[in-house]
Amino acid sequence: MLNAILRTSPWLENTLTSLYFKAKSISTNNFGTPHRISAIITQPNMKVQILPALQDNYMYLIIDEATQEAAIVDPVDPEGVVAAVQQNNVNLTKVLTTHHHWDHAGGNAKLCQKFNNLQVYGGDVRIKALTHTVKHNDCFNIGELKVQCLATPCHTTGHICYYITGDQDPPAVFTGDTLFAGGCGRFFEGTAEQMYQALIKILGSLPNETKVYCGHEYTESNLRFGQYIEPENEAIRHKIESVRMQREKYCPTVPSTIQDEKLTNPFMRVHEQSVMDHTKQKDPIQTMAFLRQEKDNFKA
Repeated sequence: MLNAILRTSPWLENTLTSLYFKAKSISTNNFGTPHRISAIITQPNMKVQILPALQDNYMYLIIDEATQEAAIVDPVDPEGVVAAVQQNNVNLTKVLTTHHHWDHAGGNAKLCQKFNNLQVYGGDVRIKALTHTVKHNDCFNIGELKVQCLATPCHTTGHICYYITGDQDPPAVFTGDTLFAGGCGRFFEGTAEQMYQALIKILGSLPNETKVYCGHEYTESNLRFGQYIEPENEAIRHKIESVRMQREKYCPTVPSTIQDEKLTNPFMRVHEQSVMDHTKQKDPIQTMAFLRQEKDNFKA
């Protein structure tokens, strides 16, 4: 009943989701101690600065080294974005919004006030300050970097991942709340079949070396769930050890890679017999649904 009401009232849905994610962001981590330190990942012709925000969000400043043109992914903290742009001395031209939730799109309007003529990309009319509505396989550029839009509806109906290629190797994908390191987003507005399409058919078909930049620092808890599903999975055990060392230093656990997710993420392993045996399902989509329900109630 509530879902039906929300579908007929976008304003009410936006208001309620904004309140939910604002409340979610409140924690002791917001009072002077960042959940992670910033980090810079340098690739040939592209630089990505990882910018922690709120309780566990990540924003990403993408810089085309050839032109010094830049884009920001999910700028919920506009002041942090301004500081990063100034530090890097780049020309910010684009906002890449993965989905409409406040903790990803809530800073768009304020950021547009700070930079003239910002282009705001996204796949959902509920996104604040949207100027360019995109759909699956739409393409545009950040300087000389090519951006391909990948529609991955489920967490929200208009969720977009941004796949970046160009004269750099490996490519990168910014997955918002569709794919996390070791997990995936809740099925707020979609189905297990849609998440299967997103994770296995779309993101799973990207080159294995593709770097995965997700929207939240959930890696350790996700891997604990993965270890519960597959206690004999050595790849998960090794990654947990690595992630714990990173967390102790307040370092980001992103980026992951598509290959790493195929080895450690149960939601990308729904065809594996060990995962299907745990869920007692014979169909990968039913396995996906079972995993999501179990994760929603999982306490490590």
